[in-house]
Amino acid sequence: MRIGCCAYSYRDALTSGSMTLEQFLDAAVAMNLDGVELTTYYLKQADRDYLNRIKRECFRRGLHISGTAVGSNFCQAEPAKRREHVQMTKQWIDCSVLLGAPCIRVFAGPVPPGHSEEDAVAWAVECLQECAEHGAARGVVVALENHGGITARAEQVVRLVKLVDRPWFGINLDFGNFREDPYREFEMVAPYMVSAHAKTHWRGPSGEEPVDYLRALQIARDAGYRGYVNIEYEGRSDPATAVPRFAAELKEIVRRLA
Repeated sequence: MRIGCCAYSYRDALTSGSMTLEQFLDAAVAMNLDGVELTTYYLKQADRDYLNRIKRECFRRGLHISGTAVGSNFCQAEPAKRREHVQMTKQWIDCSVLLGAPCIRVFAGPVPPGHSEEDAVAWAVECLQECAEHGAARGVVVALENHGGITARAEQVVRLVKLVDRPWFGINLDFGNFREDPYREFEMVAPYMVSAHAKTHWRGPSGEEPVDYLRALQIARDAGYRGYVNIEYEGRSDPATAVPRFAAELKEIVRRLA
């Protein structure tokens, strides 16, 4: 397994302009990380020249672009809104090709008011199949994150994988997003992993609990996962110090599991 970092970990600094995307890349180099996930919220443009420049900046620093990420919602009741998010996702799949990113992270979405989970699942499956087929034609894997809504529990996630049933579709397992019995749920989802996010904590019934990454990454390894574990820091401490500390912990765990 390789350790990377999501641009989202530095979201406040990137949004305010106190950190540039290039400075985020420099931070990844300083942590001796293998790669970065370029959350598309922080890419200023989607044109070829700009994306080529970012790709060059990553290459010059020796960083893989492990993937991109969009904030999709395929459970919206209005067909036009779902179509808008499918088109947006397809656009960023095409941008992922330009960046050399082999994967794009997507969300499914929540059940909208006045509708059933069955409605939302049917809409999401149709959208995810279309996006996965677009990705397949371009060599980009579509990775659905367990992120609340119709992906809140492992049983829901596995059901979606089986309903979508596309070879260029899999799961971005976020180790901080299950709320009930996370390690059991990691075991259920791990066989379908194509990427991963590492948060420092998961939110249980009694509050925040630290994720036991020796246990979590052992589960992933036992399922045959060898890809990226990208830090997605959401803690209260300054990411300038918290993310490097967390990265060092994860690297040591990966070393122990090797």
